[in-house]
Amino acid sequence: MESLIVPTYLRCEYLVNPLGIDVLNPRLSWILESSERAQNQTAYRILVSSSKELLEKNQGDLWDTGKVKSNESIHIVYDGKSLKSQMYCFWKVMVWDKNDNTSDWSEPAHWSMGLLEFIDWKAKWVGPKPKKFYWLKRKFPKKFDPVSLLRRSFSVDDNIKRAMIYVTALGEYEIYLNGKRVGDHYLAPEWTDYDERVQYQTFNVTELLNKGENVVGALLADGWYAGHIGLTFLYNHSVYGIDRRLRLQLIIELKDGTIQDIVTDADWKIFKDGPIRKADHFKGEEFDACKEQTGWDKPGFDDSDWPNVAVDDKITKKLTAQINEPIRLVKEVKPIAVTEPKPGIFIYNLGQNIAGWCKIRLGGSIFEPDAMVTLKHAEMLKEDGMLYRRNLKTARAMEKYTLCGSEKRELHPHFTYHGFQYVGVKGLKPGIKPDLDMVTGCAIASDTPVVGAFESSDPTLNQLWSNIIWTQRDNLISVPTDCPNRCERLGWMGDAQVFCQTSIYNMDMAAFYTKWVRDIREAQTKDGKYPDFVPNTRKKKIIVKNILAPAWADCGVIIPWTMYLNYGDKTILEHHFKSMKKFIDHIHSKNSGLVWKRYGLLPIKLPFGLPGLSNLTYGDWLNGDTIKSKDYPKKGAAIPTQVFATAYFAHSTELLSKMAKVLGLSEDSAYYADLAKRIRERFNEDFVTEEGMIKGDTQAGYALALHFNLLPEELRPQAVKYLLRGIEKYDNRISTGFCSTLPMMLELTKRNHKDVAYQLLQSRRFPSWYYMIDQGATSMWERWDGYVKGRGFQSWFMNSFNHYSIGSIGEWIYRVILGINLDENQPGYKHIIIQPRPGGTLTWAKGHYNSIRGKIGVNWSLKDEKFNLEVTIPANTSATVYIPATDPNKITESGKPLTKSEEIELVGYENSTAQIEIKSGTYRFESKILVK
Repeated sequence: MESLIVPTYLRCEYLVNPLGIDVLNPRLSWILESSERAQNQTAYRILVSSSKELLEKNQGDLWDTGKVKSNESIHIVYDGKSLKSQMYCFWKVMVWDKNDNTSDWSEPAHWSMGLLEFIDWKAKWVGPKPKKFYWLKRKFPKKFDPVSLLRRSFSVDDNIKRAMIYVTALGEYEIYLNGKRVGDHYLAPEWTDYDERVQYQTFNVTELLNKGENVVGALLADGWYAGHIGLTFLYNHSVYGIDRRLRLQLIIELKDGTIQDIVTDADWKIFKDGPIRKADHFKGEEFDACKEQTGWDKPGFDDSDWPNVAVDDKITKKLTAQINEPIRLVKEVKPIAVTEPKPGIFIYNLGQNIAGWCKIRLGGSIFEPDAMVTLKHAEMLKEDGMLYRRNLKTARAMEKYTLCGSEKRELHPHFTYHGFQYVGVKGLKPGIKPDLDMVTGCAIASDTPVVGAFESSDPTLNQLWSNIIWTQRDNLISVPTDCPNRCERLGWMGDAQVFCQTSIYNMDMAAFYTKWVRDIREAQTKDGKYPDFVPNTRKKKIIVKNILAPAWADCGVIIPWTMYLNYGDKTILEHHFKSMKKFIDHIHSKNSGLVWKRYGLLPIKLPFGLPGLSNLTYGDWLNGDTIKSKDYPKKGAAIPTQVFATAYFAHSTELLSKMAKVLGLSEDSAYYADLAKRIRERFNEDFVTEEGMIKGDTQAGYALALHFNLLPEELRPQAVKYLLRGIEKYDNRISTGFCSTLPMMLELTKRNHKDVAYQLLQSRRFPSWYYMIDQGATSMWERWDGYVKGRGFQSWFMNSFNHYSIGSIGEWIYRVILGINLDENQPGYKHIIIQPRPGGTLTWAKGHYNSIRGKIGVNWSLKDEKFNLEVTIPANTSATVYIPATDPNKITESGKPLTKSEEIELVGYENSTAQIEIKSGTYRFESKILVK
């Protein structure tokens, strides 16, 4: 009998059909779908074959598991024949359902192996001739060189079986084969600490090769390696090096088994005076059409005047396969309006703040044949309708196109990106009015799949959710950046850890965070300190290193734990545990009194008795004390530094104990559990009165103490009262910053004050989320008061309008409004907790989260004292559902009493809420509630 359960969405190391991985025993996962309730997988069989043909014949010559009795469908470790460099692996899976019936085979999937050994790399590092006086040059403003063009001509027979390109760069590249672009990646090979490792990418180019002459070409730019990056102060470019380099290996396998290697070597040609005159993430791009080399990347081009490349044999960089989704063009955005605030300057409004660039239609009768067209980008407009760009600081965020004739064409940048909603265009003929569609916004991002959705009866709340999604997308550029606009764009750790769970609800972040957690581990100092941003662009600084800031450094513990909870990923804990342990041990060794006192930007004291900044930290960043407004308190929001730091010390130590337990490290688990207990005790001794008042008496202090379970049970109700009093003190407004806003909202809800949380969420008074939207925000602001009506902009020095930190409210939207929660005891959503808490002005809400095990859906509505709830639970999982009801015995499912369904069990009723256990499937509940 055929099974009623189907395996779908096959992934290898979190990715669909990845090419060029370097994990020797990759993990395989799938999702199970079923139209029947309470369906489970009881066994599986995986086949892995070396060819499609063998897989079609059900011959797993690499691995055939046979029937394995297990209900697990994620992280199945490959345990077949040893995998070698360049191998292709084709696989599929079948499962047995709860009745021991077999499913059909899944659709086939595949992965390929990269170049696993150092000797597999025959390609050389090549590029322009080395520059002299490197260390001197990078201390002065950067002199830009045009993007290099590299090419190699070769011949090939027509009996090609497969052709693969393995490529990386010190800088950034785009590859072309016979005039066609290879892949759809941007800003490759992406950002790592290039002193630690450089990622390479793999492409299947079989279909791009021709019989006879072929040409492989490359554009080679500075990128993160040699271009501008943020917060380096004495020099802000060429942090890793000054000479661009390319390493490429094209391996052609013929049908007779012959291998043909085309590699970067001294025979490659280079042109250093190409049309892209300048390319830089911060400064933008300049393009001169008169410098184009038509056909340079195609057969038949005469490159006799091009010199040969320089070969650099001294480079010994460690190469690793890319393990995260590439940066791609993820969405095109059409302008909604164009204005002309000054003659000849046209301002396009995309209607959405994005990260990326614009493509523009040039040429024709509206431009002079040799016109210079400039595009300038900005997030906001000034009162006169012109671009507000001061907050970009030294980021020029500008493109220049010099035309060469009247031919119509569409152009866009290749090696830059900007954060913007508005783009100013200049260079048209006088008196010409451009069309609205002359410009198109192009949003780029690490292409993490969107897995969450939300909609409600409140249009402003829906806009808030959209703003959160867009801000996340705009700041996933290889690392989780703070902003995509000004001259910073760093992987700030504190911002990332507060937003981590929200980001996972919104998008599949597993591969992205796997890469970044490795970056974090590589950025750790030898004695255990984590930096404030990763990669750490200032690791070589003697004085200002930006390391060990509480809540920022703790990201190195919090994100691995959050990944484990959401994805059931023990491997990330295994790889990272020693690093986390070293971090906690370092804090403990420097703070034996268990109050975290030593931290900050400057790890050393200054000479001559100067106090230095050895204890400077960020605290609850951008809290109410930083708000500039006449009707808002000037002081009283900032949590005392040691209270803040020690709270995080206790929290991270507790998480380390839990992770040790998961890994079966019982001694470590017990040791760090005891240490966390002693830190909590010291926290209460030093910072908490007998009445439950916490030092500083701030919203932030109570929120964090409650959220991190730092207080004894008997003091928690009093702490909640102080928290509520603190909100009243601010006239029922928020005074919290990056790190405590979400904890406060969650604790208010948990402690039976969801009405206060909803009031804060839906408030239109300044400062609030809705206030931003009422000012036209299409993304999350860095500051609560980035712009205030009547006052104008906050300080230009630090005022981004695309910054996800206080977008962490997204987690509250998923967990409270939709009610989708994980079960810490059954990670990876093996068991799900559904607990929607209607409130505020909402009459309905719906949404879903595509977990690692499948889609979790919630759709609820309130009408005439009736609460209707539709819940979808993935096959092979179960859930606990909490339903508000005046009488649990009158709850119905699909119009029937609960007792009529075998898949439903009423297990409890408390505080006007029924607790129900359900199996997988879709359920439609109805209950009667009291409407206040």
